[in-house]
Amino acid sequence: MKILKFEYLRKIIGGILLVSLIAIGFFKPFQEYLQIPKNITLFEGQKQTINKALPVAALLSSDNASISINQDQDTVAVHAMKNGKSEMLLELAGLPIKKVNVNVIKDFKVIPGGQSIGVKLNTVGVLVVGHHQVNTEKGKVSPGELAGIKTGDMITKINETEIEKMEDVAPFVQESGESGKPLNIEITRDSGKITTQLTPQKEEGEGSYKLGLYIRDSAAGIGTLTFYHPDSKKYGALGHVISDMDTKKPIVVDDGQVLRSTVTSIEKGSNGNPGEKLAQFSDDREIIGDIRTNSPYGIFGKLKKEIHNGVMDQAMPIALSNQVKEGPAQILTVVENDEVKSFDIEIVSTIPQKFPATKGMVLKVTDEELLKKTGGIVQGMSGSPIIQDGKLIGAVTHVFVNDPTSGYGVHIEWMLNEAGIDIYGKAEEKAS
Repeated sequence: MKILKFEYLRKIIGGILLVSLIAIGFFKPFQEYLQIPKNITLFEGQKQTINKALPVAALLSSDNASISINQDQDTVAVHAMKNGKSEMLLELAGLPIKKVNVNVIKDFKVIPGGQSIGVKLNTVGVLVVGHHQVNTEKGKVSPGELAGIKTGDMITKINETEIEKMEDVAPFVQESGESGKPLNIEITRDSGKITTQLTPQKEEGEGSYKLGLYIRDSAAGIGTLTFYHPDSKKYGALGHVISDMDTKKPIVVDDGQVLRSTVTSIEKGSNGNPGEKLAQFSDDREIIGDIRTNSPYGIFGKLKKEIHNGVMDQAMPIALSNQVKEGPAQILTVVENDEVKSFDIEIVSTIPQKFPATKGMVLKVTDEELLKKTGGIVQGMSGSPIIQDGKLIGAVTHVFVNDPTSGYGVHIEWMLNEAGIDIYGKAEEKAS
């Protein structure tokens, strides 16, 4: 009985002391405890260090999960052994402080990329990229501008007929000009669908009629493949959205193709002037995949066959956003011809994001060879996979204009999510 009273008294005194130390800000372990997430997700076979020198009391409950806890003088690590959920209790000074939900999901692997790829996008309808003046007998005028059509609008229908490419437009324009009947044009704008009428005008000294609009139905460029999922054949690349070079707006994709490309030269980056990979589509123009989605997280679709980078061709595990840490890492990319190489970088900071976001990491190029050749991160390097501790953790996305040695990265978790690849055990089909 005396032992029980003593233990009860010890906990009261310990609690008072703990509150006092916290109040005056000297209890560093408690401050560290505040940074521990309430929920931890791990893949089978993985482990995660949750903090330093925090005593773990026990697993309170388990739903088919098998988790072991390894605690030494410096760290507390949780080892995930089996699918399911568990609840873990942390203590300080003998008092229960925090519960942590541990969710264990099946092991998941993808094949990292690094290859230079050519990208061809076909828009939904035709994109208006500017206005021009038609020199008529009565003076200069832009019929498209008079009709209220703006740069960035997408022309999807003319006289109730769907428009898919630029060649579809010309017959309507000529017919309308000769008959004098205005065209009924349906456009898609950020605010929604809009219908307007446009009367083409005849260019003085010519027999053709004009809209007074510059239009485009496709775009092309280069980038880097990030990952390939051998089971579903789905891939992800670039790590950021493709925008039209004139309107600066994301391109709404109808379809597209991914081709092999070869890097011909490098324009080295410098402060205030980001560099660029100069590349061309491979001579055989082989289409290796399609493009189904153009999103803030990159382009996504399916590859027709497996492709290899020659450096890390085996499927490797991924790291969730809360598992990425500051420190050394590598990127896979091409700087000459079509040879993929591994280069050293440093993860300067990382955010354990709970929800998808495009900028989750800040990285810095430390590899002397890459700095010598490119000056750091250059255009065309977007999508280069980031590897840390044998896991694919994300992709390079943007360069800092005033410091080309540094830039942003996106967590691979969000790219896989956008590709419609299920890593949590719930079916998602965004890119299919």
